[in-house]
Amino acid sequence: MKDKIEELKKLKEKAKLGGGKVRIKTQHDKGKLTARERIELLVDEGSFDEIDAFVKHRATEFGLDKQHFPGDGVVTGFAKIDGRPIALFSQDFTVFGGSLSETHAEKIVKIMNMAMKTGIPVIGLNDSGGARIQEGVVSLGGYADIFLLNTLASGVIPQISVVLGPCAGGAVYSPAITDFIFMVKNTSYMFVTGPNVVKTVTHEDVTFEDLGGAETHATKSGVAHFIYDNEVETLLNVRKLMSYIPLNYRDKPSEFELDESTVKPEPKLDKIVPANPNKPYDMKEIINLLVDENDFFEVHKYYAENIICGFARIGGTSVGIIANQPSVLAGVLDINASVKAARFVRFCDAFGISILVLVDVPGFLPGTDQEWNGIIRNGAKLLFAFSEATVPKVTVITRKAYGGAYDVMNSKHIRGDFNFAWPSAEIAVMGPKGAVEIIFKKEISAAKDPDKELDKKINEYREKFANPYITAERGFVDDVILPSETRIKLINAFSLLRTKVDTNPKKKHSNIPL
Repeated sequence: MKDKIEELKKLKEKAKLGGGKVRIKTQHDKGKLTARERIELLVDEGSFDEIDAFVKHRATEFGLDKQHFPGDGVVTGFAKIDGRPIALFSQDFTVFGGSLSETHAEKIVKIMNMAMKTGIPVIGLNDSGGARIQEGVVSLGGYADIFLLNTLASGVIPQISVVLGPCAGGAVYSPAITDFIFMVKNTSYMFVTGPNVVKTVTHEDVTFEDLGGAETHATKSGVAHFIYDNEVETLLNVRKLMSYIPLNYRDKPSEFELDESTVKPEPKLDKIVPANPNKPYDMKEIINLLVDENDFFEVHKYYAENIICGFARIGGTSVGIIANQPSVLAGVLDINASVKAARFVRFCDAFGISILVLVDVPGFLPGTDQEWNGIIRNGAKLLFAFSEATVPKVTVITRKAYGGAYDVMNSKHIRGDFNFAWPSAEIAVMGPKGAVEIIFKKEISAAKDPDKELDKKINEYREKFANPYITAERGFVDDVILPSETRIKLINAFSLLRTKVDTNPKKKHSNIPL
């Protein structure tokens, strides 16, 4: 038995070396960690239980029968983050460039199936050159097996993709189906076809970074939800994200004990919204004063910045926050902002995370570019997402709530549970100037001084309609509150809503306007 135990130990040590010391050094020279080093950083110390460490590929063509590495380019298993279980896989670029083979795919499918059975999240650490070309259609079939499970697991368990190297071709579609994508600046890439193919087909000269780098996907395409400077920072923030979300759709997010000393008025909130309704301010200042410990974990920070999405805790309870950002495009809703927020709302609803909506929105962005690219269809996604969501939903209107955007931003009419307004709220069909120019068009044109008459009518309209009290009279907002008391109101509202039960009509599934 002693000899057999020694043999097992040697085999396990060999598996830990992946593609060997030379290739590990090459990985380090690129500023990248190995598959196993990444796991050690991500999970609780000593918690990783590996499975399938001895799996090898079955291919024999193109000399593969002479190249075998235990594990076949991916490390799979189960571990814990902050004491809570997860399933994970970490692709090993030192073995065939992390390329996906039939057995590589089978290993990933196995842990995903177990994650579905046990109701635990899946985290994928992606560092792969794509399908293993030598295996042909078998490797493509392996990708499809993973895509199917990604789809079936959607809304059942959280799925997080961490892109830590190249991700090309079929390799990008699995992350795209998952809930959140993390990327690292200068070392992560995602594209359907690389720069060389792009040049051949479209004659465009483009670098890896410009075509599919982390900053491109974080700012232009919106594919990446989070980007960081290095792998260590990235993996630590994956841990932070996990602290806000539950293990599965039946579980509840972790709750923290409320520090009662923080439940008090916050006078700074009374001073943030400017007296001039056309002057911008930073909604993140308000968010930081409302959430526990001023700690807000923003999602899609650099994409569609006119709307803010992210996680925080209010009264110890995990919440998803969606807020218009008046300091960017006046907080207007456009195509990108609508899609960004709709996806975030649907994630929160799928996993029972309460939603806070902070509203300062002048409407939807006008223009041919928006209309021709489908602002109607895309704006409807946000409306659909809020309407369908059955989790606790609380809205605070800080200033403008004009037109259809008032309806869309979790109004009472689409099942907002508690809807509050600040005294600075302006709730109307449109802004005072636009409304007056329509309602009093004849009077203004006939006046001796049209500009003076316009200003007079604007002031009259603002005094009569651009306030929250008519809306409150109809019960469309539940209360007009002092800004300084907002945190107290939110803690009470979310506490009451913990036992909320709401349902949608029975159906196979909805048909969101994709």
